[in-house]
Amino acid sequence: MEKHQSARLRFLGATDSVTGSRYLVESPERRILVECGLFQGYKRIRDRNRVAFPVSPASLDAVILTHAHLDHTGYVPALVRDGFRGPIYATPGTTELCTLLLPDSGYLQEEEARHADDRGSSQHHPPQPLYTAEDAVRSLNSFKTRDFDTPFELGNGIEATFLPAGHILGAAQIQLTVGGRSVHFTGDLGRANDPLMYPPRNLQSVDVLVTESTYGNRAHPAGNPEAELGEIIRRVAKRQGVIMIAAFAVGRAETVLLYLSRLMRKKAVPDIPVYLNSPMAIDASGMYQRHREEHRLEQHEFEAMYKLATPVRSADDSKLLNLRGGPMIILSASGMLTGGRILHHLENYGPDPRNAIILSGYQAAGTRGASLAAGEQHLRIYGQDIRIGAEVIQMEGLSAHADADELIQWMRTAPTAPSMTYITHGEADSSDALRIRIKRELGWKARVPEYLESVSMDHPG
Repeated sequence: MEKHQSARLRFLGATDSVTGSRYLVESPERRILVECGLFQGYKRIRDRNRVAFPVSPASLDAVILTHAHLDHTGYVPALVRDGFRGPIYATPGTTELCTLLLPDSGYLQEEEARHADDRGSSQHHPPQPLYTAEDAVRSLNSFKTRDFDTPFELGNGIEATFLPAGHILGAAQIQLTVGGRSVHFTGDLGRANDPLMYPPRNLQSVDVLVTESTYGNRAHPAGNPEAELGEIIRRVAKRQGVIMIAAFAVGRAETVLLYLSRLMRKKAVPDIPVYLNSPMAIDASGMYQRHREEHRLEQHEFEAMYKLATPVRSADDSKLLNLRGGPMIILSASGMLTGGRILHHLENYGPDPRNAIILSGYQAAGTRGASLAAGEQHLRIYGQDIRIGAEVIQMEGLSAHADADELIQWMRTAPTAPSMTYITHGEADSSDALRIRIKRELGWKARVPEYLESVSMDHPG
């Protein structure tokens, strides 16, 4: 391994995309990977998952994860399979959720390979998954849990601490101290007034800040998401339509269920069937119950939102929903329409203009969700072009990400300015817009790093 006289930070992902979060922190003695995410969206971005990892996995001493979403954790099974033998540190909530998300991701990788083989559309013969469900299950043995606000040693004087980030269960900011310098990773920051999660911890004085910029160029709508959702349900139910809500199985599904249960309790919407067609979201409910200290929900409200929906576990029961017709609400993953059971419902119900598709948050460039949000009327699903006649609504007010104003307000909580702020985890226009605001409104040094760029922690620039 190459030796450095001072600690360095290298950007292995999330530099020109809102996915693929991977940051390498190197001291003369240690090599620490912060985040180990999948690249998603455009094919040129996704193809980075298939190239050799920029450093030998065996040379890494430890991995630290902010939270369980796949754009932050989804490459872990491949890293372990390819030689990483160190510990993977995460909060208890993140560790539990990864027992759901990572094996499911492996299963979907295998399913995609099977579909590609059936279509003969792969350049590999036979098509190979990025990793398997078995690889994912095996990687879970490397996880070691660490609590919030409890510093832990990574060797040779390197110390890490998890700080609450809001966003989803277990989500953390990470503060690393390396060679007397501190670097702070936001992960995905939650919102101050999120209906489900508590707000992120204020920013402390740090030497280097690495921030997300998912919504770096815009603010969330000022309206009431619950009221907006109610209006959509009333409108579509009146025409006997099916409402398909594409939601991330962890985090977003809980928020949507919360709003639905409140609307039903107030009789603000018709009493129509609600189906939670996501085994992962069903399993995650128990984890949210076990970690009640992390979220705002009272027990009675928590119970009400899960009694509201009929859980759908088996693939056969999922297929039966396509025969049922409206009015009904189907809540299913994935949130950006990149895979999962929602695709089968889109095939069946998407062409009918009586129906509606709700996109419940951010849609990364190059995903089916982003295409729909931009007005595309055809989607490529399992090798077929599916015409979309259904009403499409993107509800950015359901997002669990801080918007640009909230990011700036969070940064204002820092007692002193970092010597440098690096803006990552955003599309190019979002990252650059946030860079400009940080410089103009806070007077801080800030810039957007390049893919694979390496910077000195002693002299960031």
